[in-house]
Amino acid sequence: MRLLVLEDDAEIGQWVYDGLSREGHVVDWLKDGREALAAGTVNFYDVLILDRMTPGLDGLSVLKALRAAKVATPVLFLTAMGDVDDRVEGLEAGGDDYLTKPFAFSELRARVSALGRRPAQAGSVSEQTHLVVRDIELDLLKRKCSRAGQDVDLNGKEFALLEALIRANGRIQTRNMLLEKVWNMNFDPTTSVVETHISRLRGKIEKPFGDTVIKTVRGAGYVIES
Repeated sequence: MRLLVLEDDAEIGQWVYDGLSREGHVVDWLKDGREALAAGTVNFYDVLILDRMTPGLDGLSVLKALRAAKVATPVLFLTAMGDVDDRVEGLEAGGDDYLTKPFAFSELRARVSALGRRPAQAGSVSEQTHLVVRDIELDLLKRKCSRAGQDVDLNGKEFALLEALIRANGRIQTRNMLLEKVWNMNFDPTTSVVETHISRLRGKIEKPFGDTVIKTVRGAGYVIES
């Protein structure tokens, strides 16, 4: 993919640039928001990675200007501003994801990969009342799950976890993403709640049917591939 990184911190920027380049991406690293706005307007990028606090023009202003110019490229905010209000402000302005410093490169890699695979068209699974992947179906109104026509009894968190994985539409979901979406928790290195519920969910939707549905991506997270 071709990526634009707006990051004025030389050490972080070099680390991100080197890491993403080693992954095979073409990376344009800029330190000034005005330069990033110009580049994002005239060039095609698969994903934009924007720091919030940058000289010339801050990342939020860059995003607002790009969205006003009808540039729909997915945007990942990469910033030390981790308060809920800051995240909400960035998402409401048209951002697609948020990663708070400090962060692990494996999570950055997973989130960039996920955004790069995001469908651009309207009518996403978020608008549906039924979610279907392979032979699994979720009825969001009745809160019921079935596989191969057989009812699968899930509790509330198991249902929400499976829903989050299906809605991801083949994109890797990190442990932190699932903590936020299912448990409304920020990063907690001591909890194993995600791993525990993934294990229980597998016991209900995989073991009785003799195959694997939820794939573990080492160092990244979990994914259901269609």
